[in-house]
Amino acid sequence: MAHPTQLGFQDAPSPVMEELLHFLDHALMIVFLNSTLVLYIIIAMVSTKLTNKYILESEEIEIVWTILPAVILVLIALPSLRILYLMDEINDPHLTIKAMGHQWYWTYEYTDYQDLGFDSYMIPTQDLTPGGFRLLETDHRMVVPKESPIRILVSAEDVLHSWAVPSLGIKMDAVPGRLNQTAFIVSRPGVFYGQCSEICGANHSFMPIVVEAIPLEFFENWSSMLLEDA
Repeated sequence: MAHPTQLGFQDAPSPVMEELLHFLDHALMIVFLNSTLVLYIIIAMVSTKLTNKYILESEEIEIVWTILPAVILVLIALPSLRILYLMDEINDPHLTIKAMGHQWYWTYEYTDYQDLGFDSYMIPTQDLTPGGFRLLETDHRMVVPKESPIRILVSAEDVLHSWAVPSLGIKMDAVPGRLNQTAFIVSRPGVFYGQCSEICGANHSFMPIVVEAIPLEFFENWSSMLLEDA
């Protein structure tokens, strides 16, 4: 969970988010070096009164400032494309969950189990327990096993929604009549918060997402209890 005065991203609980953070550091370093070089050239040009007549009409410099930006763009594009394909890769998921967006709550269906599903509503502020996060806690969390590939099927029944959990590096649009899919792996136990990231109506800011990752044996006990209650 993010905390006040936090400048960076949350600690990455998934491999994809780790790759995104590494790419961010990579891109920021390139931007920093470019900015330093440009600032140095500007200061040098403004502060000196000397003029080099060979630089005024130099084809070599034109070649350099044409090729160098192209190389820099390639250095940014290649790792970006790699992560893009990693985010779209879904290999043999251990569990499939269908997330349906409604105005304004989420419905989760565990398609690998029969009759295992529930609605997830935001807990009103007056009903929060001590330590609960306002506008982020839900009455039913989406529980998943840690260190297992999870596939999420996302759709909506009324208007456009978006299922997003920033700490996991996930954002998938929920479109009525269309079934989108994404996947993630949670590396460690924890509770991860998100919200609908599509302006879907008056209560858009009141349909949070809570993903709780627990060990596999606890997940099996949790699913068994829900099936028995059903």
